[in-house]
Amino acid sequence: MSESAIFRPSGSSEMTWAMNQLFEHLLGPGEGDGRVGVALVTQEPGFATPLHRHHNEAEAFFILEGTMTYRAGQDMFRMSAGDFVWLPQDVPHAFRVTSKAPAKVLALTTPAGLLGLYDEVGMPAKERRLPSGDGQPFDEERARWAEIGPRYGLEIVGPPIPPDE
Repeated sequence: MSESAIFRPSGSSEMTWAMNQLFEHLLGPGEGDGRVGVALVTQEPGFATPLHRHHNEAEAFFILEGTMTYRAGQDMFRMSAGDFVWLPQDVPHAFRVTSKAPAKVLALTTPAGLLGLYDEVGMPAKERRLPSGDGQPFDEERARWAEIGPRYGLEIVGPPIPPDE
């Protein structure tokens, strides 16, 4: 158990580009006592995940900027700045960024291991911004998700939320 506080000045976190998003690690898997992982995630307009579930973690998201549509199980939520959602372990979920500007989300996982997946699939971010073509080609990254995701308990169970929902 860690008995020391962890302080991160703005912009000093380890950063990863994965899925054309920017992940800023505020509390990574090897930090603290491992019970929680925290990331500041910036997502491009229109970005959508496939319907998926995590067998090892629960997740929580607090929307800081932008708007999103979230599916959790059979429930659909329209979310904007100030909204929060908790996703228990194994609940199928997906989201789509619906704002014209990037969305910014505070993402938490318990336990902390999920950030390791983004690091392993993605690449270190060169700057504190969306990759805008500087990340990995999507087809290459998608193949890595299929290969590496199951080791982290990630299971894809359906398609993304369509743009008009």
